Amino acid sequence: MSDLFREQLQALRAQSLHRKLREIGTAQGPEVQIVGRQLVNFSSNDYLGLAADPILRQAAIAAIEEFGVGAGASRLISGTQSPHVTLESVLAKWKRAPAAICFSSGYAAAVGTLPALASKQDVVILDKLCHASLIDGARLSGATIRIFPHNHLGKLESHLDWARREHPQARVVVVTESVFSMDGDRAPLRELVDLKKRFQAHLLLDEAHAIGVVGPHGRGLAAELGLEAQIDVQLGTLSKSLGVSGGYICGSRSLVDWLINRARSFIFSTAPPPALAAAATAAIHFLASEEGEARRQTLWRRIVQLRRMLPAAREEFGKPGAAIIPWMVGDEQRALDLAHALQKEGFLVPAIRYPTVAKGAARLRLTVSASHSEAQITSLGEAIGRLAEQTKAAL
Repeated sequence: MSDLFREQLQALRAQSLHRKLREIGTAQGPEVQIVGRQLVNFSSNDYLGLAADPILRQAAIAAIEEFGVGAGASRLISGTQSPHVTLESVLAKWKRAPAAICFSSGYAAAVGTLPALASKQDVVILDKLCHASLIDGARLSGATIRIFPHNHLGKLESHLDWARREHPQARVVVVTESVFSMDGDRAPLRELVDLKKRFQAHLLLDEAHAIGVVGPHGRGLAAELGLEAQIDVQLGTLSKSLGVSGGYICGSRSLVDWLINRARSFIFSTAPPPALAAAATAAIHFLASEEGEARRQTLWRRIVQLRRMLPAAREEFGKPGAAIIPWMVGDEQRALDLAHALQKEGFLVPAIRYPTVAKGAARLRLTVSASHSEAQITSLGEAIGRLAEQTKAAL
């Protein structure tokens, strides 16, 4: 067995697809220490710089002092503690939804919710660039799965027409992200809502990378477009802009009650530590405040600053709309080389490769935080400009 793995690992290395864990010797922040060297961190999803913020630290410490560290059991046994109840109440109010339920991770939220929404007689239709957790959740449901090309409304309409014609009694669930995690672009949400209404389908919207970044007080793309009430299932994460860990679902009271009774990743998991729930509650209160909105606006100033510094008319840097800016490279080894070159310049920027993205679609994924200084953004922009010129000359 070990020889088999050795051969497979060698095959990964030959394709520049082998990965290794990197140890970070500091808290998450605009600078981190890796291999004994301080690097400016453009790899984190901590978009608002809350992961190490004193507001969250203090909330977690206070909860540890009162509730201890572990929850001790699953939520349905004895693991539902007061911080969990408070978090879900505050989250539902913030998201302007009737109810909310929290999971141990965003992945757990996806793989628990989709099999509870759909079964083998139903149809799940996903955007091709949906996160792996959504794809896995759809597969676990046993439903018939159809994939539409990224943001291709015509193909989605065709799939919906087929589903209604061939499976007239099925529950049809359309799944997409509001902001896509590797491309940083947005879903055409108004049109998606129109289509799901026309074909009497249900829409699951993953707001993981929009929360804290997009919309009033960071409530997401649905809030920015005034469509919150039109989304059947709102999925999100506590582990990016909110600076903690965990996932959530917002929706109707009956939906949440159903998930409590049928989402296996909820039923059969020990409850998250109460300190994390308390810290997430503090993060939501912060986002809903004037100070939180000011920090979100700072984030957008940093995003605009970096985008203005990127080489003009370079399509590989994508369209604005998120704190994620992809530098499309293509070749996996070339992406690794560029990431290494940036590390030599003092920046931590990850090379994203298969299976996170398609083979031959490797990229560098730049993520901006409100905690980055103007000087750090300027330095990164200048370094990218130099590397882009060198790369162009080498082509």
